[in-house]
Amino acid sequence: MDSFSVKYQPAVETIKSAILQGQYEAAKGVNRIQLAVYFGIGKYISLNTRKGKWGTGALDAISQLLRKELPGLRGYSATNLKNMRLFYESWQMLDVNSSVMTDESQTPEAQENDISPVRTDEMSTNPTIKIAESENYRIDIHHTLHIPVATDFPLEDFFNVPFTHHIEIIIGVKPVAARYYYIHRAAQEHFSVRTLQRIIKEDAYSHQSQMPNNFLQAMTDTQQARKAVMMFKDEYLLNFINVEQMDERDAIDVDERVLEQQIVQNIKQFIMTFGRDFTFVGNQYHLEIFGVEHFPDLLFFNRELNALVVVELKTGEFKTSYLGQLMGYLSILDAKVRKPHENPPIGIVLCKEANHEFVEFVIRDYNKPMGVATYTTTTEVPEALRRTLPDIDEIKKLLQD
Repeated sequence: MDSFSVKYQPAVETIKSAILQGQYEAAKGVNRIQLAVYFGIGKYISLNTRKGKWGTGALDAISQLLRKELPGLRGYSATNLKNMRLFYESWQMLDVNSSVMTDESQTPEAQENDISPVRTDEMSTNPTIKIAESENYRIDIHHTLHIPVATDFPLEDFFNVPFTHHIEIIIGVKPVAARYYYIHRAAQEHFSVRTLQRIIKEDAYSHQSQMPNNFLQAMTDTQQARKAVMMFKDEYLLNFINVEQMDERDAIDVDERVLEQQIVQNIKQFIMTFGRDFTFVGNQYHLEIFGVEHFPDLLFFNRELNALVVVELKTGEFKTSYLGQLMGYLSILDAKVRKPHENPPIGIVLCKEANHEFVEFVIRDYNKPMGVATYTTTTEVPEALRRTLPDIDEIKKLLQD
């Protein structure tokens, strides 16, 4: 055994034990166990490399030795070991034994040899799983994650996002609030790595509240206008919509009724997606003035805005005529339905596609508060799952048989 192997063999044994125990736990289908293993190994590597304890080439040597100890091992290249260190250092605030979270009396030497990944509940009675322990090296994996008091850290989402996605977020996004945003979307919408890379590149975080609207111009109350801007998102995921049922229809107006019916049937999910403090008033709400009848698709009341919100559904691309239609609804609601203590009603066009710059250009000349948002009805199936599914032709053949 060469000197390099002798020098790093204790580290290899420690990391190997952590890997084996982590694989056993992760086999139960718990992503958080794998993240905890990576976090612990990342801390272990960080404390030994950043302080000069390990020399140049240490991670390459450890990676090679691990592959010898565990033939067929994947995911522990020198690059991935560096990523584990990055993962730990980026979320070091979550480590109850870090310098931020521990008593200052703990020595650096003790920290180097006591590697405790993450805890989720300070009151948890779950025992620590001691992955590996020797006189000089120890990695402990805890079942729960410690979250500092008074934080909006997305705990559940964090544990539902794969490690590769976490690294993409860490590398591509610096502000912590923006990282929270991408973690939440990756967890909720089951992004592939490619989709995650795309929305990070498009800076979706910075544009999330910039639904094209005229609220600031059309509302006399500036504070109310700002509330409205923050209330509505640029895009909504309606993953409960049956796309195949819509695609089977030829007429656009029929498609829109199908979309409306599916939203009404899943109104609780729609409201949870649409925002907070919404109450459903009705669909195809009857409006009449001077003997002319109108039936807007969806009508809500928002307690935060103290205003009616009418939503017009469109299955295709945005058209300028939609704003005129919405303008008529808002005028009638304002004159016939709005109560004296309520703020003026707000209109939203919810369509499949929209050119934001064009919408912003044409909407500015309307004097009723309106906005245009888009929706998507499908999510990308994760690549690992996609490989296990038969293609659509095979499914149709099985159903026919």
